[in-house]
Amino acid sequence: MSKKWYIVQTYSGQENSVKDDLERRIESMGFQDKIYQILSPDEEYEETKKDGKKVVKTRKMFPGYVFVEMEVDKEVDERAWFMVRNTPKVTGFLGSSGNGTKPNPVPQSEMNEILMRIGKLEKPVYDLAPGDRVLITSGPWRDTVASISAVNLEKKIVTVLVEMFGRLTPNELSIESVKKIEKEA
Repeated sequence: MSKKWYIVQTYSGQENSVKDDLERRIESMGFQDKIYQILSPDEEYEETKKDGKKVVKTRKMFPGYVFVEMEVDKEVDERAWFMVRNTPKVTGFLGSSGNGTKPNPVPQSEMNEILMRIGKLEKPVYDLAPGDRVLITSGPWRDTVASISAVNLEKKIVTVLVEMFGRLTPNELSIESVKKIEKEA
């Protein structure tokens, strides 16, 4: 059993109505142990009026879609899926071909980006700088000690120097695949 995020397609402009309906139905039908969160994320933007004044407005980040965090279990009965699919103004799950097929969940890395954009998840802080010694934690260089030559926080990439055949060779790695080695006092 694991919680995964799924995208529910709605009629455009009805995202909040669907979110409210789903929350009421979850409560009344007792699905709190199967469906955990429902999001219809908004974002703020600035608009300039004809008179030159700037106004802050909000809009849907994903018009026509609602995100639902559900527990997935092969043994679970289909009632929770059925309840979501048959909520008024819902057209189905994104990635489902219909006929009762289950859709693919949103990859957690993509969902984390969305959750960070709306402030539901804190951005990770990376304390890495050129010259730091790190342990590579995944990939072909796993358990290798290297030194950082460059850090790109926007792309979440570090360039590390790994000793290979007696020479330092640069390799680009995901920032999540290295762990800083603390200096001993």
